[in-house]
Amino acid sequence: MNAVEINFDGIVGPSHNYAGLSLGNLAATAHAGDTSYPRAAALQGVAKMRHNMALGLTQGFFLPLPRPNPVFLAAIGADGSEDRRLRAAAWSASSMWTANAATVSPGADTTDGRCHLTVANLVTMPHRSQEWPDTLRQLRLAFGEESSFAVHDPVPPCFGDEGAANHMRMTARHAEPGIEIFVYGKSGGAFPARQHEQASRAVARLHGLDPTRLLFVEQNPEAIAAGAFHNDVVAVANERVLFTHELAFADPEGTYAAIRAALPEAEIVIVPADAVSLADAIKSYLFNAQLLTLPTGEMALVIPLEAWEHPRVRAWLDGMLASNGPIRRVLPVDVRQSMANGGGPACLRLRVVADPATVDPRFLLDPAKAERIETIIAAYWPESISPGELGSEALAEKVNAARHALLEALDLAELS
Repeated sequence: MNAVEINFDGIVGPSHNYAGLSLGNLAATAHAGDTSYPRAAALQGVAKMRHNMALGLTQGFFLPLPRPNPVFLAAIGADGSEDRRLRAAAWSASSMWTANAATVSPGADTTDGRCHLTVANLVTMPHRSQEWPDTLRQLRLAFGEESSFAVHDPVPPCFGDEGAANHMRMTARHAEPGIEIFVYGKSGGAFPARQHEQASRAVARLHGLDPTRLLFVEQNPEAIAAGAFHNDVVAVANERVLFTHELAFADPEGTYAAIRAALPEAEIVIVPADAVSLADAIKSYLFNAQLLTLPTGEMALVIPLEAWEHPRVRAWLDGMLASNGPIRRVLPVDVRQSMANGGGPACLRLRVVADPATVDPRFLLDPAKAERIETIIAAYWPESISPGELGSEALAEKVNAARHALLEALDLAELS
């Protein structure tokens, strides 16, 4: 089997808006009430996918979910008198952040040799809790070859699970057995800790992972309270490298020691708080980056422009590059529309290590398909949406027509 890392990005949906629904996500709440630009957001997302393909990497995608969500509206008895935030939840395009779609364990780590995916229940936030049934449909379609994949229902909703945003994997090479690191929260001050320890442990059991190659690590409550609502806002791993803020974990030294014991070749790149504060890290999304292994074997960090333009973050990055460490390239990308809603390059992608030949090819990107997607976005996606428009019948018709045009263009009408 030719297993490689495939990044599956969420295409930004035509209902992309700034309703500020995510407590603890400082960017999302700061931009609540702003006008959003769905067309620009979606084109920025496709441009990032093209950027990664141009690096020689395999790229996939997931489709926007049905919005406004008729199932959610029916379940709350929507009649126009409901709280505006509930109405906005039915319109949320938050499934674009596919790092929260599922937790993924490659076949090299699992008992049965199949790649396992558990769809995340996302129960902490109402606007995200409605995603999993439609996400599960896509996962079962994209990864439907049962000899290669096992796709699991969500863990029980009493245990909040937010998917790969709180999960890291380290290994010598993607296709080889690795250690899986599940990061959970216990406290976050005024903000909720979204990943429950028991959800992480349940996923590990469902995936048939070797208990001796598992780490369960508590996220630093200080990081959650500062706005790191997911671990991937303060840490990211790729193959043998962990790139982390000094204050990411409740017990950093214990975490590093456990990683080195399980993977002796591990390299840990720590950004000290006196160089980049938690506030700087969260504002710039330095760690919500894609840490990637290029075909040449060197590692590159795909960061948002906001991180590259931040003076203290830029100074630290320049010093890192000059030090000849394991991360050899820093590549800024423009995802400003996503960033304003609290999602950087890492939020937009789900990492799956598998043989591309075992994936439904309709979910794999190539330049011709990217052009087809861009054409549909340019023709159908609303140019702008103000939160006051949410609930408009005319906008609902436009958003539904846009999604259906994309499904037809990609031969995925069965997801209508």
